[in-house]
Amino acid sequence: MLRGGKLEHEASLREPAFEVLRPDDGAAGPSPLVFASPHSGRLYPPDMRPSAALDEQAIRTSEDAFVDELLLPAPALGATVILARYARAYVDLNREAFELDQAMFSDRLPSYARARTARVAAGLGSIARVVANGKEIYDRKLTFAEAARRISLVHRPYHETLAALLSETRARHGFAILVDWHSMPSAAVQVDTRIATAPDMVLGDRFGAACSPAFTTAVEAELDRLGFNTARNAPYAGGFTTEGYGRPRDGVHALQIEINRALYLDEAAGLKGEGFAALANRLRDLFAGLAALDWQALGIAG
Repeated sequence: MLRGGKLEHEASLREPAFEVLRPDDGAAGPSPLVFASPHSGRLYPPDMRPSAALDEQAIRTSEDAFVDELLLPAPALGATVILARYARAYVDLNREAFELDQAMFSDRLPSYARARTARVAAGLGSIARVVANGKEIYDRKLTFAEAARRISLVHRPYHETLAALLSETRARHGFAILVDWHSMPSAAVQVDTRIATAPDMVLGDRFGAACSPAFTTAVEAELDRLGFNTARNAPYAGGFTTEGYGRPRDGVHALQIEINRALYLDEAAGLKGEGFAALANRLRDLFAGLAALDWQALGIAG
């Protein structure tokens, strides 16, 4: 799966849409934690056909680069992990399936397409118009059939599997905790006037609607113990996954965590930075701390 960060242009849609890593045999037992990384995929199938003016470095700015690798220790500590394999620029798994921009397509979108959302207006629907630096991805019009194929073969199976993992976890423990992992450009928090100090991590729980505030607070405490600065719900309160799966009353809690890329990434080059190994070690400690939480004391376990 991991190819040292190189684009895998040869990938076809015969490749699996995702990889699921289950708790190791030597783990203390499966925990109620399900970790997801929807934006770290780096498969770019030939049918994508981006603009010739968009070079490899530019298109990769949309990736949550190497977040999948940061999560690799989690199964040994009891968490189930699902990792996307296709690039966010190909199809964005943290969007509603048919959140599409009519202006990108040569034919009419079906009536059930959601073409008027804020994310579509920003060029960041399920089939994105721009990459993270604002450059246009395509110099052509797409067809709805192209979008529907990506959604059918990548978006739908990923979410069907994620839903099944959460259902399975809730059946075993009586509840499930989804942590949706992302990374954010350091510039995104350096310029946010709502935040006094640029955070290392931003926790998004939809202002308490998607997750027990007690769990969010516990995660903040663990991150503080490990020396991370945190912010809550600003500038990221959680996306489609957090909002769609977070149903605390039904026993499913969802929290989005954004990692400041300055901690581990050479953002200009899109390569691992000097801090990658140190961050990986600290996150391993975080995973262990979360696995050891007293769920009854937090009021989450019945």
